[in-house]
Amino acid sequence: MTTLRLEHHTEQLLAALAYPLTSATRGLLFVGVSVATYVLLILSSFPEYSMQMLGANLGYLDTALVALTANTYATIGAIGLGLIVGYAILTGVAVTNVAGRVAQVGLSGSRGLSSAIPGLLASGCASCGAGVLGLIGFAGALAAMPFHGNLLRVGGLTLLIGYLARAGDPRYCTIDSATEGE
Repeated sequence: MTTLRLEHHTEQLLAALAYPLTSATRGLLFVGVSVATYVLLILSSFPEYSMQMLGANLGYLDTALVALTANTYATIGAIGLGLIVGYAILTGVAVTNVAGRVAQVGLSGSRGLSSAIPGLLASGCASCGAGVLGLIGFAGALAAMPFHGNLLRVGGLTLLIGYLARAGDPRYCTIDSATEGE
């Protein structure tokens, strides 16, 4: 029974990951959300610098992104930067799938969409660093975390992957007889 459930969730996850690539519109939404998420996470890693650069001229966006990407790499390493990129990609997939689910069944039939929120918030807060945490009163929280907050990023990614594995491809109803009576 557990093997059937694992196979089912693996198939669902693969279907959810493939869904944004099934049309040009979905692909554009996926890429747009992924890029916007990455830009937001990198710019919020050092909000004062970002505000100064973008306040001087919006043309400094590319300079700020390159400098803050290098700073992020130097601060949390390749694994941390990879987790941020992975989070941006999974956010693009999740948002595209949510949009597809809402288009298929409407808002009233999309009650399970709220399960993606913890993953988005957990990884987002860990990725943006002390900038946002300082705003809510936890300035030293990220610095005190083991592995520079990478463990929290992994937790958020796990929540997003769990959501995608449960949701699957939004075009199809995925009630399985192996998991129906549980």
